[in-house]
Amino acid sequence: MNAFETDPEAHKKALNRLKRARGQLDGVINKLEEGASCRDVVTQLAAVSSALDKAGFTIVAAAMKQCVLDPEAAKSGDALTQDELEKLFLSLS
Repeated sequence: MNAFETDPEAHKKALNRLKRARGQLDGVINKLEEGASCRDVVTQLAAVSSALDKAGFTIVAAAMKQCVLDPEAAKSGDALTQDELEKLFLSLS
């Protein structure tokens, strides 16, 4: 069972944030192609970065929630270990 099976709302949130980031990244590319100011490009890049971070945290939080709701999955190896979750979480910071 993957983490999103226990939290379909988190799945929806993560997908929406990733799609938003994709749109924002297209905006960055367009600004660069149009010769926009550095300030405009960096502002748009910051928005992309933030959207990606939020999606990542949502995904890690769903995995943590799965471990809490289904501790047997964690014991059987079907869920991420605490060390794996910690590494994923830290990779986002």
